[in-house]
Amino acid sequence: MAGGNSAQLLIVDDEAAHMRALCDTLAAEGFDMTGCASAADALAMLSAGRRFDLLLTDLRMPGMDGISLLRAAQERDPHIVGVIMTGEGSIATAVEAMKSGALDYVLKPFKLSSVLPVLSRALEVRRLRLRNEALEAGLRARTAELEEINRDLEAYAASVSHDLRAPLRSIQGLTTMLRERLPAPLNEEARLLLDLIGRSVERMKDLVEGLMRLARVGQHPLRHELVDVAALVGEVVADLKLQEGMEALSVTATGDLPPAAADRSLLRQIFVNLLTNAFKFSRHRDPAVIQVGYGEDAYWVRDNGKGFDMAHAQRLFTPFVRLHRSSEIEGTGIGLSIVQRVVQRHGGRVWAQASPDLGACFYFTLPRAQPPEGERPGD
Repeated sequence: MAGGNSAQLLIVDDEAAHMRALCDTLAAEGFDMTGCASAADALAMLSAGRRFDLLLTDLRMPGMDGISLLRAAQERDPHIVGVIMTGEGSIATAVEAMKSGALDYVLKPFKLSSVLPVLSRALEVRRLRLRNEALEAGLRARTAELEEINRDLEAYAASVSHDLRAPLRSIQGLTTMLRERLPAPLNEEARLLLDLIGRSVERMKDLVEGLMRLARVGQHPLRHELVDVAALVGEVVADLKLQEGMEALSVTATGDLPPAAADRSLLRQIFVNLLTNAFKFSRHRDPAVIQVGYGEDAYWVRDNGKGFDMAHAQRLFTPFVRLHRSSEIEGTGIGLSIVQRVVQRHGGRVWAQASPDLGACFYFTLPRAQPPEGERPGD
């Protein structure tokens, strides 16, 4: 606003005497006033680049009425707010004006005590709009910045992971050569050291592969489709049972699993990681119970395994963080991070409930979709 503290007001009234009197009265209240006796003069000012905080215009004017003027003014300056002046017999029209973009109206003839609160409210609305617009712009800029940072990190993770593969293969190959060329039989210390190198290399390879999978989640373009979740879970279970050590996997579906609007390959990763986790933590139970279900707008995977203390729940989805020792449960601590990234990319959320030695349940939300009438998912 010009003048430091005063708001810029534009008064438009074809009754010139009334317009000048109103300008003088409001100027005495600290407003920076500009008056026009026609809509054409007001629009000429706005078209020339003059900016005002508030437009106070008469409703009935020759050539262009107040509603049309307000619309035209907002096309030239979207930040200007409008208040309509009208007589007693035109209140219904004034209400229509508010529906068309005016913030309020005042009745003519009016007292200063009735005008000032209306102007104050309108200017406060303008201030809040500008503040909200600035916040939204800042949020968009910050979101774009974070997305760029994430892309850079994902690219860096993928590059590092790729570059680490070659030296790991070299270490593994050299260890094998060393084992073959040392005079046999190996003493106990040499054998233990070589075994330790081999296990460390395998562990590092698992971490590198996990890092690659995590990076690919962010780089994978989303392809939304209607996914038959029940069929997908069945496929995942059948595939996991073919993996070494997971032959005993048994999963029970509890109730209906509604279809989801999601990227099928990424949704598959969610269930692969959650079901693999559930099996690892419950396989020593007799019997091991793993369930998949849906309720209260969330899919869930539950097991009766080792569980965990909810005091550490906030660390669950941090990459490479594990709540159990690797000597107890194998893994890299990447799986749940992948689950979280996939769910968040779909606009959902993921959380868990558990108790030590009483199992755990992981919940996640996804956009729910109904198949078109007469069509089943996967048709």
